[in-house]
Amino acid sequence: MLRQKKVFSIADEQYEHIKQGMLNRSERFGIFLLLDSNNYSDKYSRFECLVAMGMVGEPIDAAAGLEGLKGHHIANKDWLFGHINYDYKNRLEPKLSSTHPDKVGFPEFFFFCPQTVCYVNKEKTELHIECFDSSPDEVYNDILADGKKDVVVDEIQLSFNHRVSKEDYLGVIDDLREHIRNGDCYEINYCTEGYVEGVTLTPKHVYNSLVNISHAPFAAYYKNSDRYMMCASPERYIRKDGNEVIAQPIKGTIKRGVDSNEDEQLKTQLRESIKDRAENVMITDLLRNDLARSCKTGIITVDELFGIYTFPQVHQMISTVRGALRDDVHFADVIKYSFPMGSMTGAPKVKVMQLIEQYEVSARGLFSGTVGYITPDGDFDFNVIIRSLFYNAADKYLSYQTGGAITYDSAAESEWEEMRLKAWVLEQIFT
Repeated sequence: MLRQKKVFSIADEQYEHIKQGMLNRSERFGIFLLLDSNNYSDKYSRFECLVAMGMVGEPIDAAAGLEGLKGHHIANKDWLFGHINYDYKNRLEPKLSSTHPDKVGFPEFFFFCPQTVCYVNKEKTELHIECFDSSPDEVYNDILADGKKDVVVDEIQLSFNHRVSKEDYLGVIDDLREHIRNGDCYEINYCTEGYVEGVTLTPKHVYNSLVNISHAPFAAYYKNSDRYMMCASPERYIRKDGNEVIAQPIKGTIKRGVDSNEDEQLKTQLRESIKDRAENVMITDLLRNDLARSCKTGIITVDELFGIYTFPQVHQMISTVRGALRDDVHFADVIKYSFPMGSMTGAPKVKVMQLIEQYEVSARGLFSGTVGYITPDGDFDFNVIIRSLFYNAADKYLSYQTGGAITYDSAAESEWEEMRLKAWVLEQIFT
């Protein structure tokens, strides 16, 4: 069965209407994934906005895993969308296990072939529609009609509980610094959970509120049965284009200034921070090693080191690592050899993931995992799931996690303040 395909022109003033229509139409389905660049465009951008609606056939689950993903794509050469939870690491590394409770409950691994794919090119001049279940014209008319629906924003006031108190958090940072001093590791990412129980909300309204205050280049709105993710991630995990792959780890965060002068001062402070540069270069080296397992020898390069990028609430330090795949490597192997992303673990990877399990008290679940797409040609782009809210509608449980990279030079109080800055971005939606 072949997809019906059609391209529709978009006028400048139509884009936001089209995007809202794509989002609204998606909610007819039990599963969908919207990926939004939020007007951030760089040389690696492929789409401005991309959405998968509905599912054809059976999903690829954790039992099938990356091998199943590989086999499905070889057999079908079609679009695949989905996610990988952080704890899929346990299937990739036999030394790892997890016992913490996961109260949101996204599947560990889930990819699906969508009924309908809609995407807007990076210039925002064309809407492409590819579908099995409907004609492209029918979908286009639905999008135009659904885009006219009023966007109502719930005004919900919530107070988040926190799994770890400030006193305990500071104590853990000291313990982790001791592990670093003893040579167990040299950088570790430590995260904590904020949560609310018994809450009823409209996930789409929460997503719209989140991206309105924190528009980010790797935003995502995802429904998988009765579980939702509202994501405003600034970070790319890994991208493939032909035989080229790039990873763009973020390590280094500082708040925005009250005006342009303070902004520039803070950017300079971040750029010159010995601690942040040390964090960033450690993870950049880790990513070089990860990519070396699937890329040609001697061709892995660091295209940018310590780049400073500005987002609504923070400035971030981002580096770009690039490699060329070996001819005998399938795209699924790139993920296998690099997941989970080093920016959310630390180094050395296996040891710090054992320490993360020891010191964190909640399962990360979808947080610090990844969501993204694979094209029919086998190219892909995946984000790092941070700056996100997760909602189990059946259990009425709302959650987020935030954290940061700990090195020996970390000051516990400063790490607490950075973690709370990231949490505030999410919590302020409900205040």
